[in-house]
Amino acid sequence: MERRTFLKILGLSSLFGTGMLPSLFAAEGPVVGVAEGREYEKITVRAIGALGGMKRFVKPGDTVVVKPNIGWDRRPEQGANTHPLVVRAVAAEALAAGAKKVKVFDRPCNDARRCYVNSGMEAALKGMKGVELKHIEDERFRMVKLNGRSLREWELYDEALSADVFINVPVAKHHGLTGLTLGLKNIMGVMGGNRGSVHRHIDGALADINAVLKSRLTIIDATRILTAHGPQGGDRGDVKILNKVIASTDIVAADAFATTLFGLKPEHISTTVAAYRRGLGEMNISRMRIVRA
Repeated sequence: MERRTFLKILGLSSLFGTGMLPSLFAAEGPVVGVAEGREYEKITVRAIGALGGMKRFVKPGDTVVVKPNIGWDRRPEQGANTHPLVVRAVAAEALAAGAKKVKVFDRPCNDARRCYVNSGMEAALKGMKGVELKHIEDERFRMVKLNGRSLREWELYDEALSADVFINVPVAKHHGLTGLTLGLKNIMGVMGGNRGSVHRHIDGALADINAVLKSRLTIIDATRILTAHGPQGGDRGDVKILNKVIASTDIVAADAFATTLFGLKPEHISTTVAAYRRGLGEMNISRMRIVRA
């Protein structure tokens, strides 16, 4: 909190008593930017703008990692991957803010080359100077001490760890195990090793990973959401067009708000609850400031 704000609160408390302090601090909750429209690049820029714009997060000379979901051999209209135009807009904004390099990558579940092509990601980013759509290189994973409650250590991708700015850009969709997959779960795309083994304690494992590899900015693609048969989907009948993009510096808040788009409450999603209990962010919608951009 800035000194001026703190002194103002002290002055008010002397006039009205300390009983009002909790409500004042509650008003300082995380900002969640929500933009809606059919031009996906424009609404992505507007959602980021609701947080103060990309220059708040990216400084000249920074190396930026943009981590979308490109895990599945599916076309954009099938809702399994992050929409390529959302990713293109995030990369363009990072470059405009002065980024030296923007790296985009994921560790797909299907064949990586088919995923990168059929998702539309390769075509969307082609020709963008300063943007590199990378394939994961197995030798670049390194063991990281997590000292977590579920995971003591795990292999994480070194380019994600070494980035000046890590931007998490998931798609909002159904997941057969966790109910939904959003920002917190999207981090699995930079995990090495046998990721399937964490499924038996996935809530705590994801909290452990996100506590160490922090997303400076989470931008959730809800332009079309996969409402069933996730995470891979395939049937366009399971896709609902919402034309929305959500952005926040608080990954738990972003996930919590996105949950409401499915008619669910944040407390219904165990990964969100685990991260909230770990102190990784806010899950109570009433404590957030929702900015419609």
